[in-house]
Amino acid sequence: MKSRSPACMRRMVGLSTIVVLMLAIDLHDVTKTYRGGVQALRGVSLAVQAGEIFGLLGPNGAGKSTLVKIIMTVVRPTSLRGTVLGQPAGTQAVLARIGYLPEHHRFPQYLTGRQVIDFFGALGKVPRAVRRPRTEELLELVGMREWGNRRVTMYSKGMQQRIGIAAALINDPELVVLDEPTDGVDPVGRREIRDMLLRLRGEGRTVLVNSHLLSEVEMLADRVAIINQGTTLAQGTIEELTHESHRYEIEAMHAPDMVVTAVGPVAGLASVLDPALRTFVIPTRDAAIIQPAIDALRAAGATVTRVERARETLEDLFVRSVIDERGRAMPGAQRASAAPPIAPAPTPSTAPPASRTPPEIRS
Repeated sequence: MKSRSPACMRRMVGLSTIVVLMLAIDLHDVTKTYRGGVQALRGVSLAVQAGEIFGLLGPNGAGKSTLVKIIMTVVRPTSLRGTVLGQPAGTQAVLARIGYLPEHHRFPQYLTGRQVIDFFGALGKVPRAVRRPRTEELLELVGMREWGNRRVTMYSKGMQQRIGIAAALINDPELVVLDEPTDGVDPVGRREIRDMLLRLRGEGRTVLVNSHLLSEVEMLADRVAIINQGTTLAQGTIEELTHESHRYEIEAMHAPDMVVTAVGPVAGLASVLDPALRTFVIPTRDAAIIQPAIDALRAAGATVTRVERARETLEDLFVRSVIDERGRAMPGAQRASAAPPIAPAPTPSTAPPASRTPPEIRS
């Protein structure tokens, strides 16, 4: 696949060069109210930089799918300001530059994987002379070349996801929108899909991933947004969003109570996590600050067994964002999964052969 132009522009101002980041998605105050007064979105704002992998997170009922459908012009917003790929948001003209994998996709069961990709290329008005070689390239990309002539009815969920990603790429899109792309995929398949998405980013494409699998997003995304109750709760890099949670944990054995009292004033001790093991938490990202605490522990005869720099995980951040001050999940909030169910893909040698050759798509 061809490489995209850089995700930024350089402007000369006098003798200086200013780098201006381009926004693939720039939405402000998006609202959607359905009949009966149900508010799915209450003023969501989203800024996705060109050439990045962006994770869209939120519990069930948060409004993520509605927002994605608005971007794809499937749902008309009640109000909206902004652009998608430089065009006014909500206009269908931009769809030819977007690839989309919905969460609950259905493929014609009588088609092979190769034909599914070709079929969606035909729907997207990709010329036949272009889509045929690109189909072969995409089958190789998603690791389905050996299965290309098998009907999709024989595919596992993970294999159907791979074909779905390939179909989303058949029009050579600038923006790829993937709704739960690793749902039902085994661990090896999830890693392969991550590698695919990183490759797409390397080509200069923008990838918007809507997912409940927080561990996957944490390994993949450049930036994330957390949405709940139709509003944007947080947006930025994981480093930015967890900045205040950086801390050092010092674990010491044989630390008497007098040491616990002495170490606190030395290094601004925040808390003791485990009284039995004497795990001390110092809220800082500066290694120099924890040295007096380590020295005090050693001077008192304690054995320092672990010193670890830690911060909130994406799951910690997510849960903190959707839990109210009374420790209850906000309406519509359900805790996201850290690991998905595993559905291993069968190997080509174990699948029965197709009974007949499916019809060829000629459009």
